Amino acid sequence: MYLPPHFTETDIAALHALMRAHDFALIIAARDGVPEAAHLPFLLDAERGPQGTLIAHMARANKLWRAFDGTAEVLVVFQGPHAYVSPRWYEDGGAGAVPTWNYAAVHAYGTPRLIEDETRVREILTRLAAMYEAANPSPWTLESAPATVEKLLAGIVAFEIPIARLEGKWKLSQNRSAGDRAGVASALLASADAGARGVAALMAAREGRKAPA
Repeated sequence: MYLPPHFTETDIAALHALMRAHDFALIIAARDGVPEAAHLPFLLDAERGPQGTLIAHMARANKLWRAFDGTAEVLVVFQGPHAYVSPRWYEDGGAGAVPTWNYAAVHAYGTPRLIEDETRVREILTRLAAMYEAANPSPWTLESAPATVEKLLAGIVAFEIPIARLEGKWKLSQNRSAGDRAGVASALLASADAGARGVAALMAAREGRKAPA
C-alpha cells in the first residue's frame, strides 16, 4: 500500500479496531501465477501472535484455498469508511485544490494454514454464529440444524492466517490546515451517507490524538 508518512497508521489497537468493525474483507492470493480473490468474514484473534491471527472459511469448491501451500503469503484487505471530499469545503473555497477521497483501510499479510481438525472447525463456526446472531432474540446455533451443519462441514475449508505484518492508512486530510480539516469534517458529518459520517467520526477522533510516526 502507498503510505505517505502523514497518512500512515501504526497503532495496532486502531488497526485491530477497524478490522473488527469491517470484518467482511477481501483476501487475495496468487494461484498458478494468477491473482484471485474472495470476499469473506474474518475473525480476529488479537492475542495469538504479535500482530494477531485471522480465522475464516470458504467453500471447498472455491479453488482459492488451493493456493495455501504453506509458503506463499496472502493479502487481506479491510476497507473502513470512505467518502468523497470536495475542495469547496476548504477555508478558501478550494482555490488551487482538487477533489480527493478520504478513507481508512488496513492490509494484513500472512501465510495461511489449513485447519483440518473438525472440532476446531466447529468452534470457528460456533464463534461466527454467536457473533453475528448476538442481536437476535432467538439466535441461530449449530445445534439448530445438526444435519445441515454436517453437510456444511463437508463443503467448507477453514484456515487461519498468523499476521506477519499490518499496514494501515488513515487518509483524513492530515495534509490540510486545521481549518480545512474542520470544514471537511463538518460537511461529511452533515451528509446522509453513513460512510461519510464514519469518516467524519474518524477525523474527529484523530484531532484529539498525536499523529502516528
